[in-house]
Amino acid sequence: MRFLGNIIWLIFGGFLSGLGWIIAGIVWCVTIIGIPIGMQCFKLASLSFCPFGREVRYEGGAVSFIVNVIWFLVSGLPLAIGNFLLGCLLCVTIIGIPFGKQFFKIAKLSLAPFGAVVI
Repeated sequence: MRFLGNIIWLIFGGFLSGLGWIIAGIVWCVTIIGIPIGMQCFKLASLSFCPFGREVRYEGGAVSFIVNVIWFLVSGLPLAIGNFLLGCLLCVTIIGIPFGKQFFKIAKLSLAPFGAVVI
């Protein structure tokens, strides 16, 4: 069931969400200082491409908080708004609610991705 959900997910907006994470990762990797942030973006792009059957746990400390603040101001808000709007659009129908919930999960992750562990 997860496989089928992930295939349908890619068709109904998951590809765009994952592409957003990849573009953010490429932009962050342009500078040497931003490479660790860009690598985290690439890790989270894999979640964005296949979110069904995966869970996000938040762990972190002071360094994660500082990087999350910088992330939120530079890249987090546009990704979160895009995922939130796609989630709202899919929640209009009953069939789209599970996919909308996945977009909301990724939107939350877009606001503070550092210190998050994908299981």
